[in-house]
Amino acid sequence: MPARIFAALLTADSSRLTATELAGLLQASPAAVSGAVRYLVQLGMVSREGEPGSRRHHYRVPDDVWNELLVHRDRLLQRWADVLREGIDVLGAGTPAGARMAESAEYFDFMYAELSDLLARWRQRRALIDCRP
Repeated sequence: MPARIFAALLTADSSRLTATELAGLLQASPAAVSGAVRYLVQLGMVSREGEPGSRRHHYRVPDDVWNELLVHRDRLLQRWADVLREGIDVLGAGTPAGARMAESAEYFDFMYAELSDLLARWRQRRALIDCRP
């Protein structure tokens, strides 16, 4: 259901839909829509917007959603590397487990650096083109 809702929001000409509209469009129950949009909001793939004077909420895919997701993942990679380095100290650098932790930390350091460079290149490219209608 989350994938169906994400696809519906990504392809909606209006760029935003209510839960009722999503349920009708997808022929899904309100409970299924509610759970799926809650999950997508937690992931940052969908944003929930209120409308002044109304209790109805609209859901939409945030601008530049892919970049935002990767920026968030970028921070996680660094945190994982930091935690793994703490594990090296606990297990001992000379132990087999410590060596595995060190290799894992190096992997996440590498991925963090590469992803940071990749995101910077995307921002440069994005500045040269305008994908938005």
